[in-house]
Amino acid sequence: MDLDKKTPLYDRHVALKGKMVSFGGYTMPVQYGKGILAEHMAVRTKMGMFDVSHMGEVLFEGKGALASLNHLLSNDYTNLAIGKVRYGTMLNEEGGVIDDLIVYHLGEDRYMVVVNAATHDKDAAHMRANLLPDTKFTDISEETGLISLQGPMTKSFLPALVEGGELPEKYYSEKEHVIIGGVDCLVSRTGYTGEFGYEIFCPADKVGLIWDLLLEKGGDDLLPCGLGARDTLRLEAAMPLYGHEMDETVSPLETGLDFAVKLNKEEFIGLPALLTCPPKRQRIGLKVTGRGIVREEEDVYLGDKVIGRTTSGTYCPYLKGACAMALVEKGSVKIGDTVEADVRGRKVACEVVPLPFYKRK
Repeated sequence: MDLDKKTPLYDRHVALKGKMVSFGGYTMPVQYGKGILAEHMAVRTKMGMFDVSHMGEVLFEGKGALASLNHLLSNDYTNLAIGKVRYGTMLNEEGGVIDDLIVYHLGEDRYMVVVNAATHDKDAAHMRANLLPDTKFTDISEETGLISLQGPMTKSFLPALVEGGELPEKYYSEKEHVIIGGVDCLVSRTGYTGEFGYEIFCPADKVGLIWDLLLEKGGDDLLPCGLGARDTLRLEAAMPLYGHEMDETVSPLETGLDFAVKLNKEEFIGLPALLTCPPKRQRIGLKVTGRGIVREEEDVYLGDKVIGRTTSGTYCPYLKGACAMALVEKGSVKIGDTVEADVRGRKVACEVVPLPFYKRK
């Protein structure tokens, strides 16, 4: 018996012969007919689109909304202007990461927070339990559809389809009431690929119209993409993934998310722990120089000593080589050092390199 949920685009994935897998409580396409390599390269050179309707969306509204967000999250949203977007982490009392998420400032005392699918229920429960007074919390995940349109050609492609309103211009900004295919959408300049792109939020029962329109108008320049390419793209761009580069035992300061942690804030859940427990680990980038592909959860050796473990690793299609990220003892290595990853009993040489592996020109 299939207990996984289906996104509103499920039937379209099946019609496009998507290879369906279980992910974060949903049945999602891991790839389509042309394969992960083609989908990855489409995003890097032309355009790709992803169904990300499995992500969760919640609203914080009312006079206490900002205070609640600042209490729950490590970043500071006090000066976040309306129409702007900001990343953050939500921590437990020990300073471990419950989830990483993105906050959209929609209007006066109105914020939308996008959370990961796999942690949605846990996140919502934690948020509800820790709301400050005068905050209305609404979970709108089920009625919200979300498409991520990514790649250099989206810059000229999407504006031509907008019938009303205007698209956001700056990275990490958003606009409401953008009309696309007759549908009222919220569009943001965000993504999880390291590429120029947009994310389109709309009512769940209308997301199919947007998907069909993009597919039709995009023609040969646009490929539908699955979870496989989403993972290889985010890894090339060295974007952390919850459950890999961070979890409830990892501090955001250990995994390189210092920019999203404001230690000078008056208070937030987890702040005392961060102040009293300096990071013991650091996230590093590894370029595989030996033969083979390094995956997650593999021991990293410096000489004969285990200094940490890999958190994600794969072949990176655009870079034409294998890369991995790892959490290792803080200060144990520097850029240019050689380490080895234990791949099923065989040690594979890697060079410590700067992150991200790929950066859009």
